[in-house]
Amino acid sequence: MTKSRFHTRQTTFRQLEIFREVAERLSVTEAARHLHLAQSSVSTQLGKMEQALGYSLFEQIGKRLYLTEAGEEVLSGTREIFSALDSLEMRLAQMRGMTLGQLRLGVVTTAKYLVPRLLGPFCKAYPEVEVQFNIANRSEVIRRLQENLDDLYVFSQPPEQLDILAIPLADNPLVVIAPARHPLAGQRAINWEALAGEPFISRESGSGTRHAIEEHFARFGWHCSPRMTIESNEAIKESVAAGLGISIVSRHTLLHTAPGNLVELDVQQFPIPNRWYLVRWRTKRLSPVAETFAQFVREADLLSKDNT
Repeated sequence: MTKSRFHTRQTTFRQLEIFREVAERLSVTEAARHLHLAQSSVSTQLGKMEQALGYSLFEQIGKRLYLTEAGEEVLSGTREIFSALDSLEMRLAQMRGMTLGQLRLGVVTTAKYLVPRLLGPFCKAYPEVEVQFNIANRSEVIRRLQENLDDLYVFSQPPEQLDILAIPLADNPLVVIAPARHPLAGQRAINWEALAGEPFISRESGSGTRHAIEEHFARFGWHCSPRMTIESNEAIKESVAAGLGISIVSRHTLLHTAPGNLVELDVQQFPIPNRWYLVRWRTKRLSPVAETFAQFVREADLLSKDNT
């Protein structure tokens, strides 16, 4: 009896690529859209792959798609295969004195104001590098980190329970903002208690900003009970400008606001000290491109510069 083997005579790299997209999105429709393929083509290739392997890779319960146990194993192996191919391409490029390949970054929402400032000069210096820039809130970026989906991550509150290296990137102070017409605008050394009756608008639970605020409030014995929770910094700023309440946001987000709409209040015990960090697994061997970017960031030394 001939032993079945998993290789390209049975399963092609294209099928693996299609499988990975469906497995990570758990949606044939979204994977097809991302790959610019018809849904029927995606389904056909998945069917051929399952037939070649002799296992069902997905199961549908209700309207949701789930990976089977075999599917989880194949996804893990598929990621290893493509990671090895990416690494090989980068090593061969290095032999030619070039830096090329893909750089995958997982970035918390507030850092979307910082990371482009790093990527701009980096991409100019290394034009052959393709950057995949994934933005999400803190809990989602932690998930991506735990599943090893990216090369490097940018956090304002790195997860302390994981075996990671966190390199300080830049200061990210959190400040109290209010509408420009607020009665306390322009006053000095305001007590937080004077703002206790104000409707408070906050980021959602799981965000780095919310995590930092809760830690800060606990330190001073203050109560944090948001009247409104919003997942977007831009929507928070619009809500504050409309007079719906006050909020605490990164000073960097305030800088990207039309002048005259919002003000930073001078509140005692503020700003909340905070930083952004470049994070990686301590034991992870970085690809040549990721190592080059990490070195580029260290040499940028944003902590010693005016980040405003």
